[in-house]
Formats: sequence, structure tokens, C-alpha cells
Amino acid sequence: MSTIREIPEVAALRASRHLIRIPPEIDVPLTRRVRQLVDAPEFRRLANISQLGLVSLVYPAANHTRFEHSLGVYRMALLYLDRLADNDRFEAAVPPAAAERFLVAALLHDLGHWPFCHPIEDISLRQVPSHELFANSFLLEGELADILRHEWNIQPRDVVEMLTHKPADRCGRLLRSMLSGPIDVDKMDYLMRDSLHAGVPYGRNFDQPRLIQSLCLNEAGDTLAITDKGKTAAEMMVFARYVMFSEVYWHHAVRSATAMLQRAFFLLHPHLDVDSLFRLTEHPMIDALRKAAGDGPSAELLDGLFGPSRKLYKRVAQCSLFQEPALYERLARRPYPWLVRCAEQFAGLASRALSRVVAPHEILFDAPPVELEVEFQIEVFFPKEGCYRQLGDVSPVVKTLAKQQFDDYVKRVRLFAHPRLAADLRALPGLTDLLAQAIDLAT
Repeated sequence: MSTIREIPEVAALRASRHLIRIPPEIDVPLTRRVRQLVDAPEFRRLANISQLGLVSLVYPAANHTRFEHSLGVYRMALLYLDRLADNDRFEAAVPPAAAERFLVAALLHDLGHWPFCHPIEDISLRQVPSHELFANSFLLEGELADILRHEWNIQPRDVVEMLTHKPADRCGRLLRSMLSGPIDVDKMDYLMRDSLHAGVPYGRNFDQPRLIQSLCLNEAGDTLAITDKGKTAAEMMVFARYVMFSEVYWHHAVRSATAMLQRAFFLLHPHLDVDSLFRLTEHPMIDALRKAAGDGPSAELLDGLFGPSRKLYKRVAQCSLFQEPALYERLARRPYPWLVRCAEQFAGLASRALSRVVAPHEILFDAPPVELEVEFQIEVFFPKEGCYRQLGDVSPVVKTLAKQQFDDYVKRVRLFAHPRLAADLRALPGLTDLLAQAIDLAT
């Protein structure tokens, strides 16, 4: 093939056959070689791994899978290529073979995810690999690797390289920005899809077709940019992401469930074979964790999440940068083992204050993880002036929500406690002093 539009998958966008339907009323074209990838067992396992994990304990319809999301990202990648095929600079920079690797990488980008991947990754344990590296065992050998070599004429290691490394060449940097950047194919799908299934409007309140239509290259020609016609849509996408974090991903009850799972996993991980565990799908992994917990403290935490009735820990206190900056800065982005130590110290102090035993696992600190969200910054091309400007320089919305790190505003520090303790702890007159003492003792 000599052009991007001649790639069979891109050409299939305009066909009306061999389609698979995903919400919301989206048809994804499947060529024979795409269907082979989708039907491989390494990819099929994603059908039994939920996209949002514990979020469904708060938003009960948010039980869509990484399989569905991966198909959505793949279709978005087709739309990106179809739009950029009209761009002379893109056509000169990206040969069809590289565009095919991009399509495969988009389809397989979540291959290394295990159930509840992000909460477990966020506690940064030495024994836990990144999901990008974990994907290597699925990509470099087995059925998927054979399909890539024989049906796509693509070396599996080239896909790994695109997903996990910062490329040195211009073509690689450009395609990488389409996979992982301010306006990448992943964010374009998950904001809409997560919002749809959660039953909230926030992630769908931006003009996706307008944004795609405005795609172009930055001034250097090595990353994605937009024209000024997409500026408003990009602003709305920034705001959509901000509100989705505030109202869904960091909803206080979602974070309670997350903190419970993290503490249970932290207590159990020395006794787990994580390589085998992470190869399981969702329900078998839950069963394995509950079996490993036995009748220890992790069992109570896991039963509250996955037992016959939901028993989430209750919020005792919370703070953000604008509420109590001094306390927030002492707890935010601290290593997870330190947060556990701080919770254990607080449990001891609370036991004396309440004159009854507070077990260490009955107190949980939840705080923004060490790693920050990527800032939203992208170049905007103004064709009438023939110049590029940073979106943050021409948009007050982006300047406020992205140039300033929004982690500090949507990701709050929270203290959770077992339901039997929460009301009594909230009523303690010296709660803030107890928090400060626990931090001092843990430091």
C-alpha cells in the first residue's frame, strides 16, 4: 500500500460490513487480521476485566470492560488516521507501515492491565510491575505475537517499543503523542465511555468530532496539535477531565473502596505470587485475594468490598490544598508505606482517645499518589496568522485547570475509618491535633 487510506482497516471505516457494535451506537470495523487479534486469548481476557473496577460500587452501571474500551480506542485511532491522511506534513512523516503499528498499539494498549490495576500500581510496591511492562509477556510470545508477525508483518517488540518507550525519531514521537498525550485516542474514548456508563454527563460535554476535525501537527512536526477551530472543544475536554476526576474517579466513596483494596493488597502482597495473580481475570483474582486473606485483617476489608453486602469505610476528615494547605502538604504524595505507618500511629492515638481498641486496619489514609497527572498542554495553529501558540496561553480555562496542577484541587487527602468508629472519631474535639501527632510519629 502506498497511502494511509489504503490501509485495509482505514478503508473499512467507509464499508458497512464486518462490524461490531459497542455503546453508544458505535460501529467498529473488523478486518480479518483485526478479528484475529481480538479473538486471541490474551485479548479476550480483557472482556472479564472491568474498566473502572471499584467505581461500580458507587455508580452501579459503570461495569464496562477494558475489552469494550480497547475497541473504542482502536476506532478512535482509525478516525485520527483518516483525518490526518489529508495533512501533507503527516503523510510525509508517517509511512503506512508505521500507521499500521500505531493501529495495533492502540488496540492492544491495555493488554497488560490486570483487575484493579491502577489502585494497585498507585501504591508503588517494588514487586509490582507497571502494566505497560506486564504486557510484554502477552505481546512477545504466544498467539498474539504469531498473529503480529504472520498476519501484520509487524515485530511484536516494535509494538512494545511504541507503547513503553520515548521514541527518538520524529515519526515515533508523533505517533506516541497520539497514543499518550493531551488529546490522545485513549482519553478521547475513556472520558466519553466512562461518563456514559457511570450515568453522568461530564465526560461527554465536549465536541469530539470538532476536535478530531481540527487535528494537525505542531510547529516542529513531531507531536499532535490542533487548529484554532478546535480550541473551544479542547477547552471543554480539559474541563470534562477535571470534572470526571472530581465527581467520579475521586468521589469520596470510590476512594474509600480504593483505600480498602490498597490496604488489603499491601498487607497480603508479601505472600502473593503477583505474576500469577495478575494473569487472572476479575472474579478469580478476587477469590485468590480472599483465600490469601484467610481470617486476618485483610479479610474484613475485602469482605466489605466483595462480600454479600457492601460495607465501605466512612469519611472522618478530608482536606485539599485550598482548605488546610499545611495539613494537605504533609500528607499528599507521600509513599504508601508511610501512609500505612501514619494510619497505624493514628489508630493507637484514637484507641486512647476513645478508650477502646481501634485496630490498625480500621484506619485508612487516602492521599494523592506520588505520580502527578500529566499537564494538559498542546499547540494551537492559527492559519490566518501563520503561527502557533500554546493552548494555555490563549485559554483561561486551560491556564487555570491544567497549567496549575489540578491534582491539588480534585484529589483530596481523606481519613477513612471502619463504620463502627467513624461517628465517634468525627466527634472528637482534638481530631486535628491527633492527625498532626500521627504524622509526627510516622515521620
